[in-house]
Amino acid sequence: MNAFMTRRRTLTLGLASAAGLAMPALLRAQTATPAPSVIQPQLVRLTTPLPANEVHVYPDAYRLFWSLPDGQAWVYAIRVGRDGLYEPGEYFVGAKKEWPSWTPTPGMIEREPEKYQKYADGGMPGGPGNPLGARALYLFTPERGDTFLRIHGTDDPGTIGRAVSNGCAGLINDQITLLYDQVPMNARVVLHPKRLGVSTPQEG
Repeated sequence: MNAFMTRRRTLTLGLASAAGLAMPALLRAQTATPAPSVIQPQLVRLTTPLPANEVHVYPDAYRLFWSLPDGQAWVYAIRVGRDGLYEPGEYFVGAKKEWPSWTPTPGMIEREPEKYQKYADGGMPGGPGNPLGARALYLFTPERGDTFLRIHGTDDPGTIGRAVSNGCAGLINDQITLLYDQVPMNARVVLHPKRLGVSTPQEG
C-alpha cells in the first residue's frame, strides 16, 4: 500500500465515527481563516452531490472539493486569487508536474517588476521555496490551451484562507501531494465565481 493510500485510509477511518452526525453548514462564504477542525482534508457526504471526479473551487469559502462517485467529496482548505486576478470558469487538467519549475507571467512582471523581473528569463527551478510548491495541476481550456492558472502547493500555511495569489488556487504542500494523486489528467475543474453570501455544497 503506497503512502497516499495509507494516508487516505487513515483520514477515512478518522472521519468514520462522525459519519452519521450532522455538522454545521459546510464552510460558509467569507471564511477568513480555516478553523483548526478543517485544516486537514476531510471526506464528507454532500446533501446535493457534485458530478463525480471533478474539482470545484469555491473562492468565498476558500475551499476546494474533489468529488467522488458516491455523493462524497474530499474537501481541502485553500488560498485563492486576489480580486481582479481570480478567473472563474471551466477548465481541465492539461498537465501535472512534481516539484515544477516556475516563471512569472508577463502580467505578474508588469504589476510587480521589483518582485518578479529577476525571474523573467531563467525562471526558478523546482524545489523547496519555489512558488508552485511540491506539485501543480495546470489548468487549460480548449480555446486558450495553457491559461497560466494553476492549482499548486505552498510552504506558507499562513496564506490559506486568504485571497492573496496572482489568480491560482494554493494548498499546503502535503495536501497538494494528496490531491495530485487523486486528480487525473483531463479532469474537469470549475472555478466558481466570487459571490459573497453563497455557501459551498453542504454536508449531509
